[in-house]
Amino acid sequence: MKRTSALSRIANVGLTCVLLWSAGTAVASAQTAAPPEVPATLNAVDFNFVGQANLGAPFQVDSGRLAETKATSAAIRSYAHLMVTTHIPVVDALNVILKRKDITPSSTLLHGAYDAMIYTLTADRGAAFDRNYVNGQVEYQKGNAALFEQEIQNGNDPELKEFARQTLPKIVDHLQRAEKLAADGRLASK
Repeated sequence: MKRTSALSRIANVGLTCVLLWSAGTAVASAQTAAPPEVPATLNAVDFNFVGQANLGAPFQVDSGRLAETKATSAAIRSYAHLMVTTHIPVVDALNVILKRKDITPSSTLLHGAYDAMIYTLTADRGAAFDRNYVNGQVEYQKGNAALFEQEIQNGNDPELKEFARQTLPKIVDHLQRAEKLAADGRLASK
């Protein structure tokens, strides 16, 4: 049986995440009331944001830790270290808000997608790891920027909107750094 490339699996999972996010946004826009599982203090956009951001930051830490040890390039290891060190405070800041509001995010739809991406990165080696990690970061950061922009524009909760405003510039920086790494000709497919 031919092994599906890790990059295409990550891209498919990334597409799935984007589609889930897009579908959540469409549903949020179309609904007049939040879904029944949404805490009374959150609208559907805030609820979607909390679930994805709450799982995304730990994913960045986990995948970054893998890349710190597995990447073949010092530049990629440095980027991965940045992902670990900048996302730990993001996780902490979001958790403070969630605890204060007594909100438990629902992220079950994305758990499987992120687990699959971590599994794929764990199995990759050498240049394939570098390529898949960096290209995955570009796609992830694009989706993450869109998620945070959506919260800023359409969220209701002032604390979550402010959290998104403060965090978005870091995401844009991470995207630009990932795009620079991806432009490196050594990451091109065989």
